[in-house]
Amino acid sequence: MARSSRRPISSFSLSFLDIMFCGFGAVVLLVLIINTNVISSRQERVADLRSEFMQQELINRLASEKLEQLQHEFVEIGNKNKSQQKSSAELAAEIQRAISLIAEKSQGKKSKKQIISLQQELKTLEKDVQKLAKQKAEERQVGRQVRPFEGAGNRQYFTGLKLGGSRVLILVDSSASMLDYKIVDIIRRKIRDDSARRSAPKWRKTVAAVEWLIANLPPQSSIQLYNFNTDATAITPGDKPAWIPVTDSPGLDTMLSKLNQIAPIDGTNFYNVFLKARTIAPQPDNIILLTDGLPTQGKGKKKSRTINGKGRVKLFEKAIKQLPAKIPVNILLFPIEGDPLASVLFWKLAIDTGGSFLTPTRDWP
Repeated sequence: MARSSRRPISSFSLSFLDIMFCGFGAVVLLVLIINTNVISSRQERVADLRSEFMQQELINRLASEKLEQLQHEFVEIGNKNKSQQKSSAELAAEIQRAISLIAEKSQGKKSKKQIISLQQELKTLEKDVQKLAKQKAEERQVGRQVRPFEGAGNRQYFTGLKLGGSRVLILVDSSASMLDYKIVDIIRRKIRDDSARRSAPKWRKTVAAVEWLIANLPPQSSIQLYNFNTDATAITPGDKPAWIPVTDSPGLDTMLSKLNQIAPIDGTNFYNVFLKARTIAPQPDNIILLTDGLPTQGKGKKKSRTINGKGRVKLFEKAIKQLPAKIPVNILLFPIEGDPLASVLFWKLAIDTGGSFLTPTRDWP
């Protein structure tokens, strides 16, 4: 009996087939993954393109509607222009017919003289119109001034000061320090007579500043004017303090005349004048303070002839407590030497009350 021959099986052949099948499976899986990603990306791209297309289509439609609207408006404007041109032509023809009719009816030298006379009257009227227009422009340039005021060189500039209010209280420092800017010059002028003190340059500048302020207040404003040194005094055209309208020229002239007669003297006391400001009825809605530094006197009698910087600050802090509440205080400071804290404290007072703080230049007003 013959033995059947079997071919030996190689382990290498089986391993090679396994590797081939595994590789083929990996390739198939990779193709499926790539195909899925490509389809997803393509769908997203198609969606984006569709959105952009719809957006562009909407823009085109809106642009078309706008274009149609503009065309319609253009046609309407053209029709209006034609109508206006037609009316102008008809009016010109009517004027020409009237001129012809007048020319036909005008006979002899008398008619010519009348025409010449009318032409001259027309020229005169044109000149009057030009003069009125020029006057109106000048009035507009002057602004809202209720009184004329012209400084040296016509310097009218001033920015930042709040000049509004129905009742404006003006407080003018008339102490000896208002005579000059330096201590030595103040002492030299202080010992002179009343006439010399009235003519001191710094005091004249202060009086001019008051005149400028009154001239630039709104026409609906009323004012009260006080001067103060160791005491506070109302400057009024009558016997009793009262609110004077800025349109009352005689009353203002009297007040300013009295202010011009004051000769600065003595120390500075804010306590008394601020206390009087609080007792005025009806209350002011704007306060303008013209001064040159911190106070040297307070409520009580002065114990010493001299006072240092800290003492002046304490007097100032006590004095401002007497001011009426919720009323802006606008300050014009004409500073003197040796009072470095004045600018800071007055600036803080203006900020706290909603007012403004200014130091005028030497050439103002």
